[in-house]
Amino acid sequence: MARRPATQPATQPVADPVADPVADHAEGGQTPARAAPSALAHPSGPNIVSSSHLVSERSPELSEFEFGLNTAYNAYSRWVVRCMGASGVRDLTFLDVLVLHHVNHRARPKRLADICFVLNVEDTHLVTYALKKLQGLALVEGERIGKEATYITTPAGTEACARYREIREQCLTSNFSAGSAENVEIGELARLLRVLTGLYEQAARSATSL
Repeated sequence: MARRPATQPATQPVADPVADPVADHAEGGQTPARAAPSALAHPSGPNIVSSSHLVSERSPELSEFEFGLNTAYNAYSRWVVRCMGASGVRDLTFLDVLVLHHVNHRARPKRLADICFVLNVEDTHLVTYALKKLQGLALVEGERIGKEATYITTPAGTEACARYREIREQCLTSNFSAGSAENVEIGELARLLRVLTGLYEQAARSATSL
């Protein structure tokens, strides 16, 4: 009777260095840290919008962005007012605070036209009203050079901006780390916002000409 060949032991699978990241670090005995998921990673599922009738097949993501922009704007404006209030200056509107910070920017005198241009405010009377309000609170002072008036922060205005920075560091920027991937994404988001600002500006001009 013929003998059956001896059964060979089962072959152990060889670790694939690509599929198994632990194999690359077997000698050190350390498992490589996995990259944290991106804060801007798009979740699976339908787009989150607030006006479904405006969603276009050309860019449903634009409607999602606009919804996020609306909620972010409201949250940001609320934060700016509350932060300035915590700094000791209350009863300022969102635009008032923006104007104060820009007038304080680099400690240089600012013209009304320049303030409106940088902040992208079309109605100059809104900025004029904010400047008068800040002057009434002794946070900003004006000076006329020839036919043009320029504005600069007073010592009280500069101090208010410094306190604002302290509150901002304590309550907001403490959530971030220098050099983090999240900061890189925020920088990319800022670039994208500047691009979209140009698109919305052109669309507004086109709509005006209809």
